[in-house]
Amino acid sequence: MARSTDALLQRLLERIEHELPRAVELRHRLHANPERAHLESWTAQTVAAELPIPVAEAAGTGRLARIGRPEGPAVAVRAELDGVPVRERTGAPFSAAGETMHACGHDVHMAALVALARAASELDAHLPAALLAVFQPSEEAYPSGAEQLADGELAALAPSAVVAAHVHPELAWGTVALDAGVVNASCDAFEIAIEGEPSHGAYPHRGRDPILAVSEIVLALHARVGRRIDPLAMVSLTVGVLDAGSAENVIPAKARALGALRAHRSEDRLALRELVEQVAAGVSAAHGCSAEVTIVPGEPALANDLAIAERGRSLLAHAGLTEAPAWRSCGSDDFAFFGRLAPLAMAFVGLDGAQGFVSRPLHHPELLVPDAAVRAVARTQACLYLAAAE
Repeated sequence: MARSTDALLQRLLERIEHELPRAVELRHRLHANPERAHLESWTAQTVAAELPIPVAEAAGTGRLARIGRPEGPAVAVRAELDGVPVRERTGAPFSAAGETMHACGHDVHMAALVALARAASELDAHLPAALLAVFQPSEEAYPSGAEQLADGELAALAPSAVVAAHVHPELAWGTVALDAGVVNASCDAFEIAIEGEPSHGAYPHRGRDPILAVSEIVLALHARVGRRIDPLAMVSLTVGVLDAGSAENVIPAKARALGALRAHRSEDRLALRELVEQVAAGVSAAHGCSAEVTIVPGEPALANDLAIAERGRSLLAHAGLTEAPAWRSCGSDDFAFFGRLAPLAMAFVGLDGAQGFVSRPLHHPELLVPDAAVRAVARTQACLYLAAAE
């Protein structure tokens, strides 16, 4: 079985090479015309037009295409349709105008999956399992396109596995991280709304200051994480928004903080939620204020299947790629919702050191993934697909 899989991988890779010029041109068009979550109509139509097989609509703007046998096992390979709310500053000839950008590599993922799907369609009857090309809407915003597909159209197709590849600027060019177990964190959003008593700044004792309360809550939360969570566990608490007041000499009636909680372990995820509620209640009460905490559950932690990860790593060398050192992060991805359906595997494709690539973090306005990454991602997707099919 391993020998036949290796041979089939080589045939897939040869056909992907023929598809690359067309895929890179597609990548340029997608990059120049990004669309935000749930608004990816043009993007979905453009991708569908490049596929040589029938395409079905799913989860609004999403698209699904099955390559290979109409019955029997199928492996889903996912790419994301949406851009992020960032104004591009790359200076590329195919730069996007406006306030939306493909600053997370989704344009590359889509172009690579199109190349893989076209290559697979030429092998059709020789495929060990059907390939489900999944073009998912709304990875960057809620409601999650992955969750909608996992509860809807993709669930009806019952894939035996769901796999994906994602570019990453912190990993070396030519390497792929594909580790078993949890590789990305869960992510929950929270809002803390503080109710105080307004007063003039000259008479602070007559009011109850929600700004002072929310400020101490933020400090207390960061301090308590280090005392309530195992220091060897991977967790993260971030407060990204503080909102209060409208005049410099007035104590307002209300203040609020918005933040995110990330964890690799389910017990730490619950502990972080409890921590926010307890700290907000206690600190606000000490200031004579009241707090209301709202937790918005997001995606679960992303755990790669052991068997797919191990087999996938063994195929990387056949695709001209090398295995990266063990790599995990507190990043999150709604790809984890597909775990409701089947075993998962996400690989991370390195960019650091690629010719002409200027290292920038994901979602940065100057992040420009090199065109050569279309090839690297498509090859990684092929390895994942065959590892899961086997």
